[in-house]
Amino acid sequence: MGGAFTAAPARGVIVAPLIFLLGALLGAATANVGDSCSTTTDCGAGQWCFDCEPELSGSHCVRSAATNTFQLINNSLPFNKYAYLTTHNSFAIVGEPSHTGIPRITFDNQEDTVTDQLNVPSGSSSIVHGLFYYAYFKPLNSHSDNCNLKSGVRALMLDTYDFKGDVWLCHSSRGKCNDFTAFEPALDTFQEIEAFLSANPSEIVTIILEDYVHAPNGLTNVFKASGLSKYWFPVSKMPQNGQDWPLVSDMVASNQRLLVFTSIRSKQSTEGIAYQWNFMVENNYGDDGMDAGKCSNRAESSPLNDMTKSLVLMNYFPSVPVKLTSCLQHSQSLTDMVNTCYGAAGNRWANFLAVDYYKQGSGVVCSS
Repeated sequence: MGGAFTAAPARGVIVAPLIFLLGALLGAATANVGDSCSTTTDCGAGQWCFDCEPELSGSHCVRSAATNTFQLINNSLPFNKYAYLTTHNSFAIVGEPSHTGIPRITFDNQEDTVTDQLNVPSGSSSIVHGLFYYAYFKPLNSHSDNCNLKSGVRALMLDTYDFKGDVWLCHSSRGKCNDFTAFEPALDTFQEIEAFLSANPSEIVTIILEDYVHAPNGLTNVFKASGLSKYWFPVSKMPQNGQDWPLVSDMVASNQRLLVFTSIRSKQSTEGIAYQWNFMVENNYGDDGMDAGKCSNRAESSPLNDMTKSLVLMNYFPSVPVKLTSCLQHSQSLTDMVNTCYGAAGNRWANFLAVDYYKQGSGVVCSS
């Protein structure tokens, strides 16, 4: 990897929809990139020990370079002309300690903290370590940069519940949070997001809520307490009837860099939180969303080819998350599904690609 490819001149724009790759063997090699390893401590600075059988024979030291999406391509295009890596159940983290005193009995979906999902090593702007998804629109006769363009997680899927007189993030069922399904108060995660936005004034973050909070203004109060309200992108500026979104540069200039969507329709009018399916189409989730050659809308969403919705969300994660198999799922089958959903969505690439265990990946594809 690391070699550049050149996009041929075309009318209008050139779209490079998908880059998902193993962060191994990139460009200027460090001495032990590609060497066998047992743990990350066996590898050099900026590397980690990675295993994706059968793509690799055993564990090897891998690393990745990073490039800021908006700085590389530019930030002068509408928000809906970019794609954003999205973590499903971003809060459901392997090894997260119990905050209720009761051992947790539920699934996890990610390997590192929300802060780590958003953040990057010193000297880099945006990075994810195994699965990279990056889409960009380019002017006529422009040329692409290296195939290893990549950005960090920029959209978070969070499940919010009423719990213990507060709002918590839970991986539960039937709309009820329990001591054994609770991860942490939503305020804790929201404060992580606020810290990232404060430290990165050119970045935009999207939060997609599976929302079970029914306490009046419950979510609004937590957003205010976390300091996130000052970054709020208002519903009044969200386009209707398929128009383009505001320019990213304008969103940054106005400091309206947080987009929040809820699954509860009434909150758009009562709390000013955008009802998700008023503004985006979404495919099926779980195993139904991974059925090869098929890409159809989930029940709450209008058909994927509804052009009155300017944003497209593509889910690609199984009903039961399994870290060991996620690496292979983030391979050719993911590429194929991105292309399938492109056609189903009226020849539109997904703006949000939602996955479990985003650090796990097994190949590289550059399409144009």
